[in-house]
Amino acid sequence: EKKIIETSFTTGSYNSWSNRAMPMDNFVSVNGKFYVPQEGEITKEDVGLLLGMEIGRSKATTRLLQDHLVFNDENNNKYFEVISKVSAFLANQFSQASKGERLDMVHEVVRIEEEEDIKDNPFRFAWNMDDATEQQLRIQVSVALDPASKAAQRVAPFLLTFRDVLKLPLQMVLIPKALVGDDNEIPFTSYYRFVADPKAIPDVKPPKASFSNLPTNHILTLRMDVPESWNIQQTGSVQDTDNLRCDIHAGCSDEAHAGVVDSDFTMQDKRQLTSVEYGLKNLLIFGQCYDATKKTPPNGLQLTLSKKKGRSLDAETRAEVLPDGTIKVFSRSLEGIHFSDTLVMKTVGYWQLRANPGIWQLNIAPESRGAEIFDMVDGSVTRGKIEVSKKKVNNATKTIYVKDFTAKSSVLLVKRRKGWEKASLFYEDKKIVRSVKEEIIHVFSLATGHLYERFLKIMMLSVTKRTSMKVKFWLFENYLSPTFKASAEAMAKRIGCEVEFVTYKWPEFLRGQSVKQRIIWGYKILFLDVLFPLNVKKIIYVDADQVVRGDLKELWEMDLEGAPYGYTPMCSSRESTLGYQFWKGGFWESHLRGRPYHISALYVVDLEKFRENLVGDALRSTYQQLSADPNSLANLDQDLPNYAQHQVPIFSLPQEWLWCESWCSDESKAASKTIDLCNNPLHKEPKVSMAKRIISGDLFQESWIELDAEVESHEKEYLDSIS
Repeated sequence: EKKIIETSFTTGSYNSWSNRAMPMDNFVSVNGKFYVPQEGEITKEDVGLLLGMEIGRSKATTRLLQDHLVFNDENNNKYFEVISKVSAFLANQFSQASKGERLDMVHEVVRIEEEEDIKDNPFRFAWNMDDATEQQLRIQVSVALDPASKAAQRVAPFLLTFRDVLKLPLQMVLIPKALVGDDNEIPFTSYYRFVADPKAIPDVKPPKASFSNLPTNHILTLRMDVPESWNIQQTGSVQDTDNLRCDIHAGCSDEAHAGVVDSDFTMQDKRQLTSVEYGLKNLLIFGQCYDATKKTPPNGLQLTLSKKKGRSLDAETRAEVLPDGTIKVFSRSLEGIHFSDTLVMKTVGYWQLRANPGIWQLNIAPESRGAEIFDMVDGSVTRGKIEVSKKKVNNATKTIYVKDFTAKSSVLLVKRRKGWEKASLFYEDKKIVRSVKEEIIHVFSLATGHLYERFLKIMMLSVTKRTSMKVKFWLFENYLSPTFKASAEAMAKRIGCEVEFVTYKWPEFLRGQSVKQRIIWGYKILFLDVLFPLNVKKIIYVDADQVVRGDLKELWEMDLEGAPYGYTPMCSSRESTLGYQFWKGGFWESHLRGRPYHISALYVVDLEKFRENLVGDALRSTYQQLSADPNSLANLDQDLPNYAQHQVPIFSLPQEWLWCESWCSDESKAASKTIDLCNNPLHKEPKVSMAKRIISGDLFQESWIELDAEVESHEKEYLDSIS
C-alpha cells in the first residue's frame, strides 16, 4: 500500500466520502477505500496489485476470526460481510498509524469516558501518564486484552517491564468475556512466567522465572514455552519436573526431596525453593522449499546441513552438567561431515534442521534421488508467485548464516534439470535393492518423569538381553532429565547397546496441543519421517513400560507385505473387559469396516517405505483435520493411524507380539513376546506394583524386581564413577 501511495495514488477513507460527492470521475473503490490516480490513469497492473493486497489482508483476517465463525449456507453471507468490514477497519487503522494519527481501542475508550462523563472506569488502568515529558522518548503503550486468556499470561511480564523499568506511559483496558465458554471450562489451568529480567547479568545473575505461592496439595508439571527456533533442554534438576509435589512433613524444596531436612522442620519455618535449569542446546533453521518447475513443494526431497569448509568455527563444543555438579565438555570437528538432515514436507514445503551459530551449507542430500533431479536456484516467493533469478548460483548448496537468536524462515528454491521434468523423487523400479542388510536393530522410545525413566531403563535392559543382534536406542530427549541422559549412556556401555538422543520442534503451522501427555503422543507418531537420520531405514517403537521376552530380530526381519508400518491388534480374549472394548461398537466399528483396531505400544516402521509413500504428510494432514475438534483423537498416537487405515494400510503383527493384562487372557500370556503395563479400565493400580505382580514367575528369565535391581546397580556404578 505504501508503494502505491507514493507512486500512483492518493487514498481516502470510505466514510470520509460517503456523504459527499465522489472524489472524481476516475477512481477505484476496494472494500471501502477509494484510490484516486494522480495522473488520471489506472492500469491493469494497478488493479491486480490492489486486489492482491486486499485478498491478502482478508485472508489474514479470516485466519484470525476462523475460531469464532461457523461457516454454513445460512451464515456465509453474513460472515463474508463481517470479514470485509473488519479488514477495511484494520486497513484504515494501519493507514492512520502510518500518518501519525494513532487510533486504537484504548483511546476510543478514553474518548467515550470523556463524552459520557464516566469517572473511575474499573476496566481501564493507566500508569506513568503524568510523568511523561517532551524530553522523554515519545512512546506510549496501549493494550486491550482479555485477562482470562493465555495471551494475557504471555504479555503480562512485558507490560511490567514497560511500566516499572522503562517507565513508559502505559494504558490498559480489560475486555473480559461475558461467558467463559459453552462448557464453562476454565480459561487456563497453568501458571505462566516469562524469562524477561532486564536486570539480569550473564554468569552473575542469570535471568530466571520465579513461581511463588504455588498450591501444596497438587501435583505440578513444568513445561517450557520457547521460540520456534530454540531447542531448549533441561540441564539441571534435583526433582522430577513431571511430578512436582510437596511433602507435608519434609516440605517442597530440593533439600526435602533429597531427604536433608531437620527433624524439627515445619512448612512455615523456611522458604521452599526448587531450582530447575534449562539450556539452549541448538538453534534451529527452518523454512519453505518449492519446486520452481512445478510450482509445488517437492515433498520428500532430502536435505542435509554441513559446516562450511575453511572457516574458523569448524568444531562443535557441548557441555553437560552432571548430577554431581561437574561439567563434562564434548568437542568434535564438524568440517566435512553433515550435522543434521531432514525431508521437505508437503505442507508449505516446510523443512527444519538443527544448527548452531556460524556459517552452514544447506545441500540436497548427496547420492539421493533428489540430487539427480534438482539444482538449487536463487529467487523469491511473493504472494504464492515463484520468481527465479537469472543470476547464476552454486547448483548444489546454499549458504545459511546463523547469527542471532531470532531465526527467520528461509526460502529454498529448486529447479528440475533438463530431461527430469517428470521424474519421481523416489525410484520407480521396485526391483532395486532397498537397503543393505543392517547388523544393528534401531529401537525408538520416549518417556517423561522419573518413574517412566526408570521403566525405560528396564525396557532397554530387557531388549538388550533378549535380542540376538546389536541394538541402538533412539530416545526422544525433549522431556528426559539430564541425570537420566548421563546415566543411560553409561548403562548402555555396560550392557552392550548404543544410545542416541533425537529431537524435533513442533512446527507452528501444525495445530499444537496444550496438555503435555498429548504433546508426547504427537511426537510419537507425527514426525517419524523427519525425526531420525536419513540413513536409518527401519525403526521399532517400544513403550517405556514394556518388558521384552522375545528376540526383536524376528520382528525386525518380518515382511510387512508392502505396508509402511506394522502394529499389533488389540486383544479381545479377556472376558471381564469385553464391555470396555470401544473399538467393537459405535464410531470405530462403522469406520473400520472390519479392519482391526491396533494398539500403539509397539510397532515397526519401514522408514524407506514410510518416506517414499509420504505417509508422514498424510498423517499430519489427517491430524490437522481431526484436531480441529477438541473431542477427537482421545488417544492421539493410537487413534490417528487407526483412523487413517483406509489411506495408509497397517500390517497386523502376530498377536503374541504384545500382551496386555487388561485385554488379553491369562492363557495367552505364555506365548507373549512383550508385556505391556497398560491401564486396566476396571480398577486403578500403581504401575510399579502392577509390574512386580505381572512380570514374575516361571515365564520370565528375570522378574521385574530383578531387572530393576540390575538397573539400580548400574546407576550406582555410574554415580560412584563420577563422585
